[in-house]
Amino acid sequence: MLLAVGFAVLIGTGLGEDVDIGDVEAFKQALEVDGFTVQQGGLGFFDFMKLYDSGVLPSVYGNNPATKYLLYLVPPASGHEVTGTISEIIQFLGVNSKVTPFWSLRPDEAVVFVGRTPPECRYFSLDQFLMERTYGDETRWIFAPFGDTVNNMVINTEGTPDGSPGNPYDQTTIVVSTADKGIDQRIRAAAQNAGYSEGIINTLVLPSAMLNLGVENDSDTFAVFIRGSLFADEQAGNDYIDNKPAAVFRITPNESAEPDPYDMPEIRVQGTGTTEFDLMDDLEELRIAILDRYADLNATELPTSIGLNAGTDYIQTGFDGYGPTNDALYLWTATQTIASQTPPFPDLSQYYSYLQDSPITLANDTNEFIIVYGVNHVATGKATYQNFVPYGADIWNGVGMITDQDFNGTAEEYLPDNPDAKYLYVYKIARNCEGDPHCYELPYGRGGYGIDLDQPLFIAWRMYLEEATKTGPSYSEIVYDRAIKFE
Repeated sequence: MLLAVGFAVLIGTGLGEDVDIGDVEAFKQALEVDGFTVQQGGLGFFDFMKLYDSGVLPSVYGNNPATKYLLYLVPPASGHEVTGTISEIIQFLGVNSKVTPFWSLRPDEAVVFVGRTPPECRYFSLDQFLMERTYGDETRWIFAPFGDTVNNMVINTEGTPDGSPGNPYDQTTIVVSTADKGIDQRIRAAAQNAGYSEGIINTLVLPSAMLNLGVENDSDTFAVFIRGSLFADEQAGNDYIDNKPAAVFRITPNESAEPDPYDMPEIRVQGTGTTEFDLMDDLEELRIAILDRYADLNATELPTSIGLNAGTDYIQTGFDGYGPTNDALYLWTATQTIASQTPPFPDLSQYYSYLQDSPITLANDTNEFIIVYGVNHVATGKATYQNFVPYGADIWNGVGMITDQDFNGTAEEYLPDNPDAKYLYVYKIARNCEGDPHCYELPYGRGGYGIDLDQPLFIAWRMYLEEATKTGPSYSEIVYDRAIKFE
């Protein structure tokens, strides 16, 4: 889940003198010589909480609180203007340039990113989404990916040319989003004429067969997000977000050419055939140990279900996908998977009332807390990065993130004689942790940055990137995480 619609923006590259992304001007000139009109946009940083706390948005929309999201800001199609709520939000944040985070595209156009990848982190990707689609006279918010990401395991950069092993972090790369092979080839040729290597260029295909391309009022709208999670150097991560060392272009041919649309690319297949189910008995042993430790308190075992389906499911059903990525799996403490028809942005008021009625709250009482436990999917090799987040169920505000780095090795205290305890974890969520090092102290009374004492809540888990497949793990191969409320 990632949806957010607020951003602080810097148009252009924002480059410092010591940041090299190649000869961008020569690239633009080569494109223009080849008969393209080149419009420059920029990148925007999503600030979920700022716009909620400022009263601009009604929800925080399932933010991943320790992930930094950047978003392409693309000039609109010729003759189109940015109006309505998007215009109001951009103006609220002090941006005067004519750009939009949600854009339509002709079958022969392209959007191109030229810049640096994020600095070293546990995970990053560039991921494109179908944001809105019109069904008859009704426009719906879809927010679902229609293909794989370009992530840190597969991206072509100067440090990983043609996807070879190496260092993908803080490297120059080019990412082309287009539906047309001929346009892609011409852009690649222009980049090489400007001194860029063919080995650093990536293509995110817009598959014509499943999309309604065009710039009419009923055409699909798209977005590209850049996600960076858990930077090795937090200051370097902040500098990347602040400086945005990249340029984004909308590229339009001046003359029409014979269409040469891409087929739908093959999707990286999730799953290896190896499962975690040999740990089911160990997890049951851990469950019993947790219940025994807190036997003097009332225990409510929360449900766990799949939170989000694949993006293509939402595109086919016309439901709101809530921003999943193929690189991750999503679980949550609910009894059903997200599936609802939602009106277009910004009227997203029909979000999942069954969660807003959650009976689970957390009082400021040392005898009231939630124990989150399960399989450490990083330790088993089914993920390279894992987290869980407590959310306020009414406004979907994630206020803290606990990762595998935090809970690694925490189950051995409960199962000291079980050699498989190293593959499990236990973590507490409480209002007062009383010095417990394996406890997250849940804030309250801070607007969207906290979950109030009477505010219903839920827990959501994310598992990113199985190394063997370079995409998300398979739901059919993991053991679901769990949570118990004690009081």
